[in-house]
Amino acid sequence: MGLFQDLVAIQREIYLAFADRIGDFAETGDWTLLAAYLPMGILFGAVHALTPGHSKAVLATYLTGSTASVPRGLSVSLILSFVHVGMSVLIALLSLPLVSVALGSVGRAPLLEDISRGLLGVIGLWMLWQGFRGTGHAHGQGLAAGFAAGLIPCPLTLFVMTFAISRGVPEAGVAFAAVMMIGVALVLGTVALAAVLFRQQLLRLLATRPRAVDAVTRSIQIVAGLVLVVVAVNATRG
Repeated sequence: MGLFQDLVAIQREIYLAFADRIGDFAETGDWTLLAAYLPMGILFGAVHALTPGHSKAVLATYLTGSTASVPRGLSVSLILSFVHVGMSVLIALLSLPLVSVALGSVGRAPLLEDISRGLLGVIGLWMLWQGFRGTGHAHGQGLAAGFAAGLIPCPLTLFVMTFAISRGVPEAGVAFAAVMMIGVALVLGTVALAAVLFRQQLLRLLATRPRAVDAVTRSIQIVAGLVLVVVAVNATRG
């Protein structure tokens, strides 16, 4: 709990500092006042991504059960980061109609969460089918998994965007969201790299036993598929 509280405290300090800069920018229109603080957005995004959530477990589970290479695993994490942050920007910019339909409470988007979990459930079922049948892994599936996991919008990005829009400077919120996405992508990219390297190392240890490699690969894929399905089902019940 101590580490989590520290992460929350760091986020709060960065958010408050940047809120002041947005206020200054709204009054002066001076980009230099804003640009000096934009690098803090990278730290903000990284710290935020280290807190619970952000589909880190889903990403790690999917990549461990897939046959994705390191570059493809990193591309999945990048798509997840972009969609996660970008969805909040889109919701804020489209404001009234989308917010009234998608957002049921502050910082949450129940409709998008349902869509995300549903898509992850479908991907999980597909992984189960592939695992039991021993078929190859579809490359497009990884991109779909990243998109589905990222559909849940980032609440803090939404707060920053809403504040910037209320001050009449949505471009300041977009700029902050862009650098924040870099921080999120760095953390999720590290998770993706660890998951892919773990699977590759495990299979390398079994390289002298082809049958064992096939059995382990299919077993991991089945377990990963089951986890994704369970996540989808539990979220639906909740």
